[in-house]
Amino acid sequence: MSAENPPALLLAGPTASGKSALALRLARRLGGVVINADSMQVYRELRVLTARPSPEEEALVPHALYGVHPAASAASVAWWREEALGTMEQARAEGRLPILCGGTGLYFSALTRGLSSMPTIPDEVREEARALLEREGPPAMHARLLAEDPRSAVRLRPGDSQRLARAWEVLRATGRGIAEWQAEAPSTGPAPYAFRAIRLDPPRDILRAAIAARWEAMIRAGAVEEVRALLAQRLNPSLPAMRAHGVPEISAMLSGWLTAEEAGRRACLAIGQYTKRQATWFRHHELAPCWTHIINARIEHEAQFSESQIDEILSLMKLLH
Repeated sequence: MSAENPPALLLAGPTASGKSALALRLARRLGGVVINADSMQVYRELRVLTARPSPEEEALVPHALYGVHPAASAASVAWWREEALGTMEQARAEGRLPILCGGTGLYFSALTRGLSSMPTIPDEVREEARALLEREGPPAMHARLLAEDPRSAVRLRPGDSQRLARAWEVLRATGRGIAEWQAEAPSTGPAPYAFRAIRLDPPRDILRAAIAARWEAMIRAGAVEEVRALLAQRLNPSLPAMRAHGVPEISAMLSGWLTAEEAGRRACLAIGQYTKRQATWFRHHELAPCWTHIINARIEHEAQFSESQIDEILSLMKLLH
């Protein structure tokens, strides 16, 4: 990548690792724009459950791509990439540093490595896949996919309804598996920026405690009311927003299937399992030539990052200018 490419910072890590607090602190110190790189925080109906930055935090520094997509449709990686590139270009024009903050590895990969030339899926094929998923359930769809496209199926969990439906619709529309498409050289190429990356990786016990504390805070902040409003839209249950962490559990609680305590226990367990997958993904994918790894002992609030950690990050930033 050319030395003349403008700088951009990637701030990655698992859910509840303190990314947003650190992004805010860095943006205030460096004159940056915090750009969302989390696939759930794009949905406007899910401010509380996705722990989006508060209105007060958004007022301190520019934030972008938070709550900009309706839950009634799926936000694709390609859509996010185009939106992020436009926002980064605007930040560059304003003399601000783009700080992309999130836990969705595919978003970061699309930006730093590019996207494959996968064709557009017709609406009727997409609807057929969603209907099949709703009728038979994720395990049955996984079994179907395993029989017809084992290369793609073995990479997916039997309960991952969104990615199973996506794999099925790609196979039906193109005759080729999604794994085959993804193995091709990216057609878009990396974005023209000089990327540097920071990975937060708290110890598991601290992360579990942070997840539990965050859940309690979400409940107090109106998570149940948020899910009730989402359910009132009567959306397709296979949509990503309907599968966001906490939505299935609170939905079951509202239906009387779970107590509040059991819903919280299950939600925290699911989030904890997800953070393990996130951490594993980031450990095995180097997103930029310079990758600073921070094992932070305390998280959630910007003041809990030590000055030595901030100094280390600012030292990294000097490589970008």
